[in-house]
Parts: sequence; C-alpha cells; structure tokens
Amino acid sequence: MLLEIDNLVCNYGRIRALHGVSLSVEEGELVALVGANGAGKTTLLRCISGVQPAGGGAIRFAGDDIIAMAPERRVRLGIAQAPEHRQVFGPLSVTDNLLLGGYTRSRAEVLQDMEKAFAMFPDLKQRRRQAAGTLSGGQQQMLAISRALMARPRLLLLDEPSMGLAPALVAEVFDAITALRDAGVTILLVEQNAFAALSVAKRGYVIETGRIALADTGAALLEDDSVKSAYLGI
Repeated sequence: MLLEIDNLVCNYGRIRALHGVSLSVEEGELVALVGANGAGKTTLLRCISGVQPAGGGAIRFAGDDIIAMAPERRVRLGIAQAPEHRQVFGPLSVTDNLLLGGYTRSRAEVLQDMEKAFAMFPDLKQRRRQAAGTLSGGQQQMLAISRALMARPRLLLLDEPSMGLAPALVAEVFDAITALRDAGVTILLVEQNAFAALSVAKRGYVIETGRIALADTGAALLEDDSVKSAYLGI
C-alpha cells in the first residue's frame, strides 16, 4: 500500500476538523474523496502534504510513518499537491512556475518533463512566457497540475481541480486526469463534483463532517442511493 491513513485527527484551534479518518491508496490507483464544502477534504490533503499539522493518528507513505515529517521532506519522498484555488505564482511565467515545481530534481530532468506537460496541455506551451496570473482559471488549473507533476511524484494530490471552471474546461481537465491514471500515476482526487470524480476513480470515499461515511468502488458509490441524493442531485 502506498498511502495508509489510520485514525487521523486534526484540529483548527479548539475546532476538530477530522475525527479519526482512515483510508488507503494503492500504487497506481486513482482514489476519489468526495463530500460537501467544509466536510474536511482539503484539511485531509493538507495533513498528508504536511502543511497542516495532524493532531493524532498515523500517515504512512510506502510503509514509513511521515506524520511528523516536514512538508519539503514529503515532497522529496514523492508527495506533490495541486492545491485548491490553483495558487500559481502570478507574477512569474508559466515556465518559471514549472521550474519551481521541479526544484528537487535536476534542471535537465525538469525541462524534459516540461515538454510532456506542454504535450498534455498545449495551451500552456503557447503561453509559456506569459505571467501565470494573467491566465484563465482553466489554464491556471492546468498549470497547477503540471507544476505538481514536475516533482515526478509517487503520489499526486489533486484538490478540487474542477472548481470554478466552465463545463468544457472541466471535461478537459478530467481527460488529463484520466490520461494520468491510465499512465499509472497514483492519484488521490478531492472533488465536490462527485459524478466526475467517481466516474474516473477505481475506489472512492465519502467524507461528512470530518468522518468517512462511505467507502466502495467508484462505480458502486455512483449507484448508492444516499450518494445520488446528497451529491448527484438524483
């Protein structure tokens, strides 16, 4: 198992955000975590990447407990995140954003992978010298995903990649996610768009108020009456 989370607890001051969350992701697997806004999805990813301290439990990556490990060490181990709201470096060019994403690797390796990113997202190649802050929301999301991939991660964390995008751009982003899945990239995908996420996921978890409420295959969760009612509008 590449990622194992066991009974994870997280607090924001006196407010408990995660109440004993447990989940796992196998090597080469795409796992979706879906839930309403404020359910704890982003908090969980922040705990995995290390930018939010956990209050208890275990986070094991490739068998090692990393719960006390600094975020930069987790990147070097192979965990990279495309964060919510993209968070690109606005004044810097597309190219410079991608170079920063690969800071743990040699420049030659990153330049090679940059061409792969440009092949996946041709819009970025056309705008490689453009300031990232002037890109559209969809282009910034493409850049955020590509920047995370520059670290050549063993585990890619995607936080709300469809947020704020037009339907056509959502389809384009999910086509890219599907291609990454098919290429064997291990992905933990956090999404409010439950239909899109569970449609591409091998397995999925539903989180409600900081607790895992359901866990099953993506296909089974799409057919679950409670998921249909709460997240699919059926």
